[in-house]
Amino acid sequence: MNKAELVSAIAKRADVPASTVDAVIAGLQDELVDAITRGDKVAVSGLLTVERTQRSARTGRNPQTGEAIEIAAANTVKVTAGSNLKKAAAAVPVS
Repeated sequence: MNKAELVSAIAKRADVPASTVDAVIAGLQDELVDAITRGDKVAVSGLLTVERTQRSARTGRNPQTGEAIEIAAANTVKVTAGSNLKKAAAAVPVS
């Protein structure tokens, strides 16, 4: 599902104009970016948690040559599924 499909599905389910849903999703995106920049953790109970984490510097290997390379420390984003998402995934039969 891409953004346009998501906007359409939410608009239909919530019975609101797609332009409103699109504006809300844009606002959510902006606020998530701002929160991660500030170092805040964003939790939507039952759905997901988004937070900035740090990866330490480490030594890696070039897969083609096997040569050791230094990988710099970096900030990254961690997204954790909430209980409702985990229950939904568990309810789907494994194929």
